[in-house]
Amino acid sequence: MADKDLTQRDLKLVQYLIEAYAKERQLETALQAHIGMTNRPPYKKRLQQHLTETRQHARQVERRIKQLGSAVPDAAIDTTTTFSSVFGKALALAQGPLDALRGTSESEKLLKNAKDEYVEEAAEIAAYTAIETLAAEVGDTETAKLARTIRRDEERMAAFLQKQIPTLTKAVVRDQIPAAERRSASTTRQRRSSSSRSGSTRTRGGTSARRSATRARSRS
Repeated sequence: MADKDLTQRDLKLVQYLIEAYAKERQLETALQAHIGMTNRPPYKKRLQQHLTETRQHARQVERRIKQLGSAVPDAAIDTTTTFSSVFGKALALAQGPLDALRGTSESEKLLKNAKDEYVEEAAEIAAYTAIETLAAEVGDTETAKLARTIRRDEERMAAFLQKQIPTLTKAVVRDQIPAAERRSASTTRQRRSSSSRSGSTRTRGGTSARRSATRARSRS
């Protein structure tokens, strides 16, 4: 069945699925580039795992598009090819001075990559949430199930990145903020905390004294 023979229901499903497919292909290229820049084993391993997931997602979405009677248009393929070319150049640059591409240090490069990846995961979660809802509303249980399964993969990756970002930020601090300045900031926080506790203790003490005086007057 050609696209022109699809119902309005299936045309809308195919539209959303093609958008998701293009995003998966783009993310595949981005992940390959980021893996090549990453030197932290646990982070790199998780990126490699998600690259495998991403390739599987693209195949699953493409298969579902075909089952609905359509195909991935050349425009979507051209978009991912162009994206791949841009990232290929970026990866080549990464072989030179890293600060020319992603920041002033190795740690900052990784942090920026993680933030970019988190944004992409959020976009994919939104896309598959929309596909799942659309499919459920029009009675396409197979597409809804596929979207839900993929969305959960994206949510797990987003959760990993959300935990990774503070760790990578702390690495930037260690690499780029002098130890003396970090100690100074820490001392200031400790003083503020100590002052706050002392004030709280004085307040409690004053309150307790006033209560004792009130009870004494009441007894007299």
